Amino acid sequence: MLIEATDAHFAALIAGRAPDDLTLAEGGIEASEVLAMLRGLSAEVGENFEPNAWLIVEDGEVVGLCSLVRLPYVGGAVMIGYGVAASRRRRGIAGRAVADLLDWARGDYRVSEVTAETSIHNAPSQRVLEANGFARSGEREDEDDGPLFCWRASV
Repeated sequence: MLIEATDAHFAALIAGRAPDDLTLAEGGIEASEVLAMLRGLSAEVGENFEPNAWLIVEDGEVVGLCSLVRLPYVGGAVMIGYGVAASRRRRGIAGRAVADLLDWARGDYRVSEVTAETSIHNAPSQRVLEANGFARSGEREDEDDGPLFCWRASV
């Protein structure tokens, strides 16, 4: 299940606490520096587009995050990113979260296409996208992340 992430949710996660009446996956969902970066990204994108970040929650436990990673492109294309706590991987959680995110996108008139990027070495994330109807649309080199596959799904 996806729950729209607020600034207060990000603050709790950065402090190592579960937001609201939820619990937090063992080991947390990501390093505080990464969560702080995602909080800033959400605030930046949120100036023009909401919702833009969601908690991934299973059985009352925060197990990950997914978000728009930049402002929507002209024509309604949004780029997503997602991550699941290391202690909760290999359980199908990312696949269910991406499916839920696509359901949201199909219901939002502003969105016509969802894009994503994965490391060429991240086969599990590639399988998540393929299972959710994404098709590879290209490759690019990122200064920080190295070689990436680009993906698209129409909604």
